[in-house]
Amino acid sequence: MRRTRQRSRWRCRSRYHVNMRVTLSLDDELVKNVRKIAVERDTTVTGMIRDYMERLAAEDAASGRMRGEREALERSFERFQFKVGKLAWKRADLYARF
Repeated sequence: MRRTRQRSRWRCRSRYHVNMRVTLSLDDELVKNVRKIAVERDTTVTGMIRDYMERLAAEDAASGRMRGEREALERSFERFQFKVGKLAWKRADLYARF
């Protein structure tokens, strides 16, 4: 019988997969409340923390993309500025009727 490799839930863009264990210091009452929430959501505290961190990383990546696009747009505005010369008309001239 051949065993298949179990797929990891982690999605890595790099070639190497790293698991990291983290120790948190949390108040007992907080842990008790969060465990209740995890049971209601049919998950674990670890799963909730993992989901939160994945969303946080995705939001940061999206905001970085948007920041880069905004900077590129600002650079294009700077590059395409034109000088039109001195203002020779007044606002009232725009509304004057012949």
